[in-house]
Amino acid sequence: MKFASVLSIYGAAALGAASLASAFTSPAANGAVETHSSKSVSLQVKARGEGYGPPLENISEAVGNTPMVKISNRMCPEGRTIYAKCEYFNPLSSVKDRLALAIIEAAEKDGSLKPGQTVVEATSGNTGIAVAMMCAQRGYPCVITMAEPFSVERRKLMRMLGAKVIVTPKAGKGTGMVEKAKELSEKHGWFLCHQFETDANWKFHYETTGPEICNDLKDMKLDYWVTGYGTGGTFHGAGQYIKENRPNAKVILAEPGAANLIGSGIKTERNADGSPAGSHPAFAAHPIQGWTPDFIPQVLEKGIEKSLYDEMIEIPDGVAVSTSQALARKEGILTGISGGATMWAAIETAKKAPEGSVIVAMLPDTGERYLSTPLFASIAADMNDEELEIARSTPSHILEPVEAA
Repeated sequence: MKFASVLSIYGAAALGAASLASAFTSPAANGAVETHSSKSVSLQVKARGEGYGPPLENISEAVGNTPMVKISNRMCPEGRTIYAKCEYFNPLSSVKDRLALAIIEAAEKDGSLKPGQTVVEATSGNTGIAVAMMCAQRGYPCVITMAEPFSVERRKLMRMLGAKVIVTPKAGKGTGMVEKAKELSEKHGWFLCHQFETDANWKFHYETTGPEICNDLKDMKLDYWVTGYGTGGTFHGAGQYIKENRPNAKVILAEPGAANLIGSGIKTERNADGSPAGSHPAFAAHPIQGWTPDFIPQVLEKGIEKSLYDEMIEIPDGVAVSTSQALARKEGILTGISGGATMWAAIETAKKAPEGSVIVAMLPDTGERYLSTPLFASIAADMNDEELEIARSTPSHILEPVEAA
């Protein structure tokens, strides 16, 4: 069953159910009320009960064709339209599922990945989870190197998928985990994914992510496309496709203000294979996991050399977390810190954009991947005073807090 033909519909039947739910209302910032109903849906959705389509041959066929969801006027500036491209609809809940599929398929095709060979890669988490998924599905042993600061739940997910996770010291930053993966590959003869260097990365986004956006907006405007970067594959591949097919659309690239590597104008020094020779001097620690390692990836640099972005936006401290939390509470969209950062950049773009502008923002992954990070630091596990008051409002089954000894 072919990937393209099987996935000619949006991610899951649940999307259709959500989009075709009974009409509901949400209060707008200016006091007006925005009404949502099946009659006002502008994007094609499947009817309830219609089904996904023919059964898939394996989980890799579920990668891609993620939906775009309109942001209500509770967050979107008046007179503009923002669509969130929700990459957490991929089977392992992130945009990196595309990358892992691209790398494994390309390596199988050119023979660089042999049957039964161990696959190794350095990752902040999402790529490792996606690679572990692909290796589990296709029968390859998998080893992941990951720097110490990244969330513990990511390590557990990779191990759940059968991968071995080698945690590298915090002091080594992103370059440390990359060097460790390269060492292991050379020592043991393992296949190294080279996610930061391989052309398979951005080419897959050129073949899938970019066309999906343009096709879903076939009869609509597209004025701005907003993304951040980890490897730079989404920006490079989808950005190039959008530029070629929607030449009037502007590409907005975002990076953390604390780590403005591109904004510094300083290039990353490279080894012969394109990997970083050292840490970038403009890098500083930042909370947006998955974005902006301590070097400029070669995939990203090649995209920049093609002049694919029109504007760079620096993300201030704090807004990525607060915007992600706002998406959850106002839109029911649970995305990670990087999704919050991208949406903040999209909202700021919308504020300056002409009336009637249409903006698409990439949401790379799910918020569930950040339970042990600052995204959930203010979310308590125990009942707060308001919840206790509700519990006590009826007489039965009240779990009273235990006083500390």
